[in-house]
Amino acid sequence: MDERTFDRSGQHASVVGLGTWQLGADWGDVDDKEALTVLETAAESGVTFFDTADAYGDGRSEQTIATFLSGRPDLHVLVATKMGRRVDQIPENYVLDNFRAWNDRSRRNLGVDRVDLVQLHCPPTPVYSMDEVFDALDTLVEEERVAAYGVSVETCQEALTAIARPGVASVQIILNPFRMKPLREVLPAARAAGVGIIARVPLASGLLSGKYTRETVFPENDHRTYNRHGESFDVGETFSGVDWATGVEAAAEFAALAPEGYTPAQLALRWIIEQPGVTTVIPGARSPEQARANASAARLPEPPGETMAAIRDLYDRRIKDQVESRW
Repeated sequence: MDERTFDRSGQHASVVGLGTWQLGADWGDVDDKEALTVLETAAESGVTFFDTADAYGDGRSEQTIATFLSGRPDLHVLVATKMGRRVDQIPENYVLDNFRAWNDRSRRNLGVDRVDLVQLHCPPTPVYSMDEVFDALDTLVEEERVAAYGVSVETCQEALTAIARPGVASVQIILNPFRMKPLREVLPAARAAGVGIIARVPLASGLLSGKYTRETVFPENDHRTYNRHGESFDVGETFSGVDWATGVEAAAEFAALAPEGYTPAQLALRWIIEQPGVTTVIPGARSPEQARANASAARLPEPPGETMAAIRDLYDRRIKDQVESRW
C-alpha cells in the first residue's frame, strides 16, 4: 500500500490506516480475539498506521494493539494515541504534570518507551491558543517520551489555530463526503505548513456504507444510540453531525453513485484519499472482512470525474446546511 509522509516529523503512514475506537468501546461489544484478528488482517492488507486513544475502553484499545504488536516484531506500524478525554474538559487540566502522567499510562498500555505520535484528544477550544500547552508538548518530545505530537480537533478553526503552531506534526479532523468544509482552508493550510492530515469518521459512523435504513437499531452501548443528539460528547462524532433521517436518505443516494467494482464505503474512502493534503484516512473495523475491504480502497482507481462531481452535488443539496455552520 502507498504511504505518505508527515513532513514535520518525517514519519510515514499507509494511505489507509486503522482507527481502533471500535476495538475499545462505544460501538457495542467486541470480542478480544476478533479485535486481534482485525489488527492482523489490517496489517496483512498493508496498513502501517494504527490510531487509538487512552480513553478507548479506558485503555483497552491501546493494550490490544500492544498485545498484537508484541507478537509481530517483523511489522513496522506507526501507532498514534490520544490523551486528555479521561478528565474534566477544562483548560486547566492541560498541563505538563498531567501530560506526563497520561503519557506514562499510555506507554505502559502500549508497552513502549516512546510513543510514536501523541495527539490532544479534542480538547476545549481555548487550549489551542495556550502557549504553555505546546511548550509542555515540546517537553514531552525533549524527554523522549514521544517522537512527535499533534491534535485531534472538532472544528476547522481549531485546526487552523493548531497548524500555526510550529511543533504540530499532524491534525486529525472529520473529513468525508458528508463533511467537506475542511477542503476549503484546512487542507491547503496543512499542505503549505507540512502538517499531516489524519481523516477520521470517514464513513460518517457507517452511514456511508449504505447499509442502514431509518429502522436500523444499534445496541444501547453504541454511541450511534446514546450520542445521537450529542448527549455524551460532540454530536459531530456521530454520523458526522447529520441528523439520522437526512443521513440515511442521503446515504442511499451516495450508494447509488458507486462505480462498478466499488462498495459505497470504498467510494467514500477513495474520495478522501484523492483530496490533496490528506496523509491517511482511518476507518474503523469490527470484523476482518471490514478491515480487508477498507484497505483495498487504497488500490482502487480514482473515481470518474462525473462521480466526484455528483458527490459534491449531493453534499451541497442535502448536507452542507446542516454541518458547515457548526464545525
